[in-house]
Amino acid sequence: MTPPRVALFVTCLVDLHRPSIAFASISLLEAAGCTVEVPRAQTCCGQPAYNAGDRATARDLALGLLTAFSAYDYVVVPSGSCAGMLSRHLPSLFRDDPDLLPRAEALAAKTHELTAFLVDILHHTPTPPALTTTATYHDSCAGLRELGIKTQPRQLLAAVPGLTLAEMPEPELCCGFGGTFCVKYSDISTKMADNKTAGLETTEAQLLLGGDLGCLLHLAGRLSRQTTSTSPQPRLRHIAEILAGTTATTPAIGQPPPCG
Repeated sequence: MTPPRVALFVTCLVDLHRPSIAFASISLLEAAGCTVEVPRAQTCCGQPAYNAGDRATARDLALGLLTAFSAYDYVVVPSGSCAGMLSRHLPSLFRDDPDLLPRAEALAAKTHELTAFLVDILHHTPTPPALTTTATYHDSCAGLRELGIKTQPRQLLAAVPGLTLAEMPEPELCCGFGGTFCVKYSDISTKMADNKTAGLETTEAQLLLGGDLGCLLHLAGRLSRQTTSTSPQPRLRHIAEILAGTTATTPAIGQPPPCG
């Protein structure tokens, strides 16, 4: 049987801030039997422009993606947000173009968020190294509400030896990031992040995990400014890093790399 040919859509935030997530994703996909490539022609998924109402720019970016990913069996994304843009919204940019709409729909149909792809498409459970600690999981809005991702990451984390998952009172509560939302409505965004970190504190978890780097960076920034808490701040990690066992070689999200 020919291994599925998978293109990894890296995402802008991962590329610029946390390449280790991309490498962890590649390791997981290859261990699941996939042939993985990272098309050099990929660009932004177009979501910032799309959400801002700039459909022309979003469409220009989408045109490049149609070409970059056309040859692959699947496109896998370590982000519910970007996966949602490609699989749910990209075809709407070509509704009035009968030539390009089928290509856009084909790309949307073969695009999957990483944990959903491992569980729902490949039916694969990684074999991560032991990690004896308590973690909690943040459900990002795009992954949960657009793509229905809820049980998949928890199923995968259940395979980590020693890991105890402690749920927050409201794991589905928005963290307040929302892309440009946190810039346009900073006061509201900050309050939402505070509500999230208050729930996080009740779990006494040493790890805060998630599937969207934007949410994790936002929460890491807020936690670094909450100096009144008496409990140690949890370390933040993308779920791919836990499943691929790369935590020993990379700093937690929001923490500087070790000197030397």
